[in-house]
Amino acid sequence: MGRLRIAVTAALGTVLAGIATPVPAAAQDIEETTPIYSYQDAIREDVFVEAPMDSDKDGKSDRIAIQIMRPKETNSGLKTPVVMEPSPYYRAPGTQATTPYGFARWYDEFFVPRGYTVIEAEMQGTSRSAGCPTTGDAEDTISIKSVVDWLNGRVKGFYANGSEALASWSTGAVGMVGVSYNGTLPNAVAATGVDGLKTIVPIAAISSWYDYTRDAGIGYQGAWGSRYPEYLANYVASAAAKQRCAAFIKSLGDDAGDNTWDYTPFWAERDYKPSVDKVKASVLLVHGMEDWNVKLRHGVAWWNLLQERSIPRKIWLHRSAHIDPVSARPDEWRRVMHRWMDHWLFGMNNGIMDEPMADIQRPNGSWEAHRSWPDAAARNVRLNFGPAASGVAGTLQATRPAASTQTFTDNRTQTETTAMADYTVAAPNRLVYVTPALTQAARMSGTPKVNVTVRSNTASAPLTALLVDYGPGTAFSVQDMSPEELINMECSLSDIDQKTGCAEPFAARAEAVTATVITRGAIDLKNRASLTSGTPLVPGQTYTASWELHGKDYVVPAGHRIGLVLMANDRTYISVDQGAGALTVSLDGSSLDIPVVGGRIS
Repeated sequence: MGRLRIAVTAALGTVLAGIATPVPAAAQDIEETTPIYSYQDAIREDVFVEAPMDSDKDGKSDRIAIQIMRPKETNSGLKTPVVMEPSPYYRAPGTQATTPYGFARWYDEFFVPRGYTVIEAEMQGTSRSAGCPTTGDAEDTISIKSVVDWLNGRVKGFYANGSEALASWSTGAVGMVGVSYNGTLPNAVAATGVDGLKTIVPIAAISSWYDYTRDAGIGYQGAWGSRYPEYLANYVASAAAKQRCAAFIKSLGDDAGDNTWDYTPFWAERDYKPSVDKVKASVLLVHGMEDWNVKLRHGVAWWNLLQERSIPRKIWLHRSAHIDPVSARPDEWRRVMHRWMDHWLFGMNNGIMDEPMADIQRPNGSWEAHRSWPDAAARNVRLNFGPAASGVAGTLQATRPAASTQTFTDNRTQTETTAMADYTVAAPNRLVYVTPALTQAARMSGTPKVNVTVRSNTASAPLTALLVDYGPGTAFSVQDMSPEELINMECSLSDIDQKTGCAEPFAARAEAVTATVITRGAIDLKNRASLTSGTPLVPGQTYTASWELHGKDYVVPAGHRIGLVLMANDRTYISVDQGAGALTVSLDGSSLDIPVVGGRIS
């Protein structure tokens, strides 16, 4: 709707057609909601929503626990939209207690006085909710979708005493927000196309659980490669769910297919991207460009699909890792969240969608606003692998070189630092290709891709690519939080006001460097043709393979070189393949595609 002009007689606001309409005491154009309802007097209640599923097979529909905070005026006719944070983590920190942690974020303090209801929804099999956690499968989604359905009168809810609970105070309009798993659930629910979900704010969120645990046919290093769906389900499960769901949770590890890393039906069920056509909610997407937990590929892949379908959207790409953006830019984040929810849940024409689509933070902490992302002026530039030249071990060049090959041998203990060192000399355990020194800065905006013609002397071979900025500069440390830290982080409105706790400015450390990894990516060459079914290599046979690196927005300064480093195993990034050996790359059939604003590198 357009602007609302409402004449009122009380500073507390009024009700227009049964909908919350907070306004000042005099008639004027409403630009934003204002804090006119009492936070202290707000109604706090718990409801158990009946979901249309029985994930623990006990013969009863799962009931999903939700905590509600709403203005007291909702008991006398006021209707409000809902800001909801769903989560599998609503329990006392570090415990399996059934008493939920309860409104630790700033959303309740900020939005309830402005005429919203705030809900924290406990995913099935966690905290007080019935059922079994499924690590991204349909039941995860249904458990939270059911809350939207209840707010729209489509399913039943009950109080703890068994009496029916009605959301008579709800307008039916819902906005979801969350970080990590809490942000993944909004993606999943939006992909169902449920009516009433007007907007989502996925922060550091997963769009495909396969992509969370694997990169093109090979598992990521660490816990991801060891029955991860089982591990996570056990981590979030309530004490009761751990007992009643033990066999099912174990099956998650059995079915994950860690022996092949292939994209199986198990993972297809946990991929939300194929259902993007159902998305009707607007999206405010936030991701860290140095998030190597929920890697940027998730945000970029989801964003690109939304863009193809012209879904209303905005994006924040910040310099840090796995964090809540309130830690990166608290005042602006509060402003944007306020206007975003006002626009999409109250229908206010406050100009938020006229602002630039993309906010991008550079490594030094500065922010830029752009009308699109990837930048509309970005064009793919193909750089061909070339032979050694004066002062470099290999070249990246516009022209395709004559037929020749270069060989390297896997070193399972080689670090990225060692692999990218000294591009001037050939090294036995990596190949490196670089451009001449740039005469002008080049801004990469989007997703680079590597194309390689290669043969292996073994039947199994991973191939890892590092895109590198070679040149003297300053590296800034980035803020990163573990899932446990994010779970336990309290974040009050006073923290934002006073820049304390969750909103305390991050003191980045500066370090002089001569090379910086821009992004990376890997492929298992057995999956060169298909992620769903790997094919062992025939030693000595030549193959072609293409794979995407993780997308990013990055500026390579003038005077620096763009480099591509090829290695096999990268023990800091992917699971080590013990069978890797020597790899020979054909230069005339290998290249790097890099999206550059302006479409040229010089």
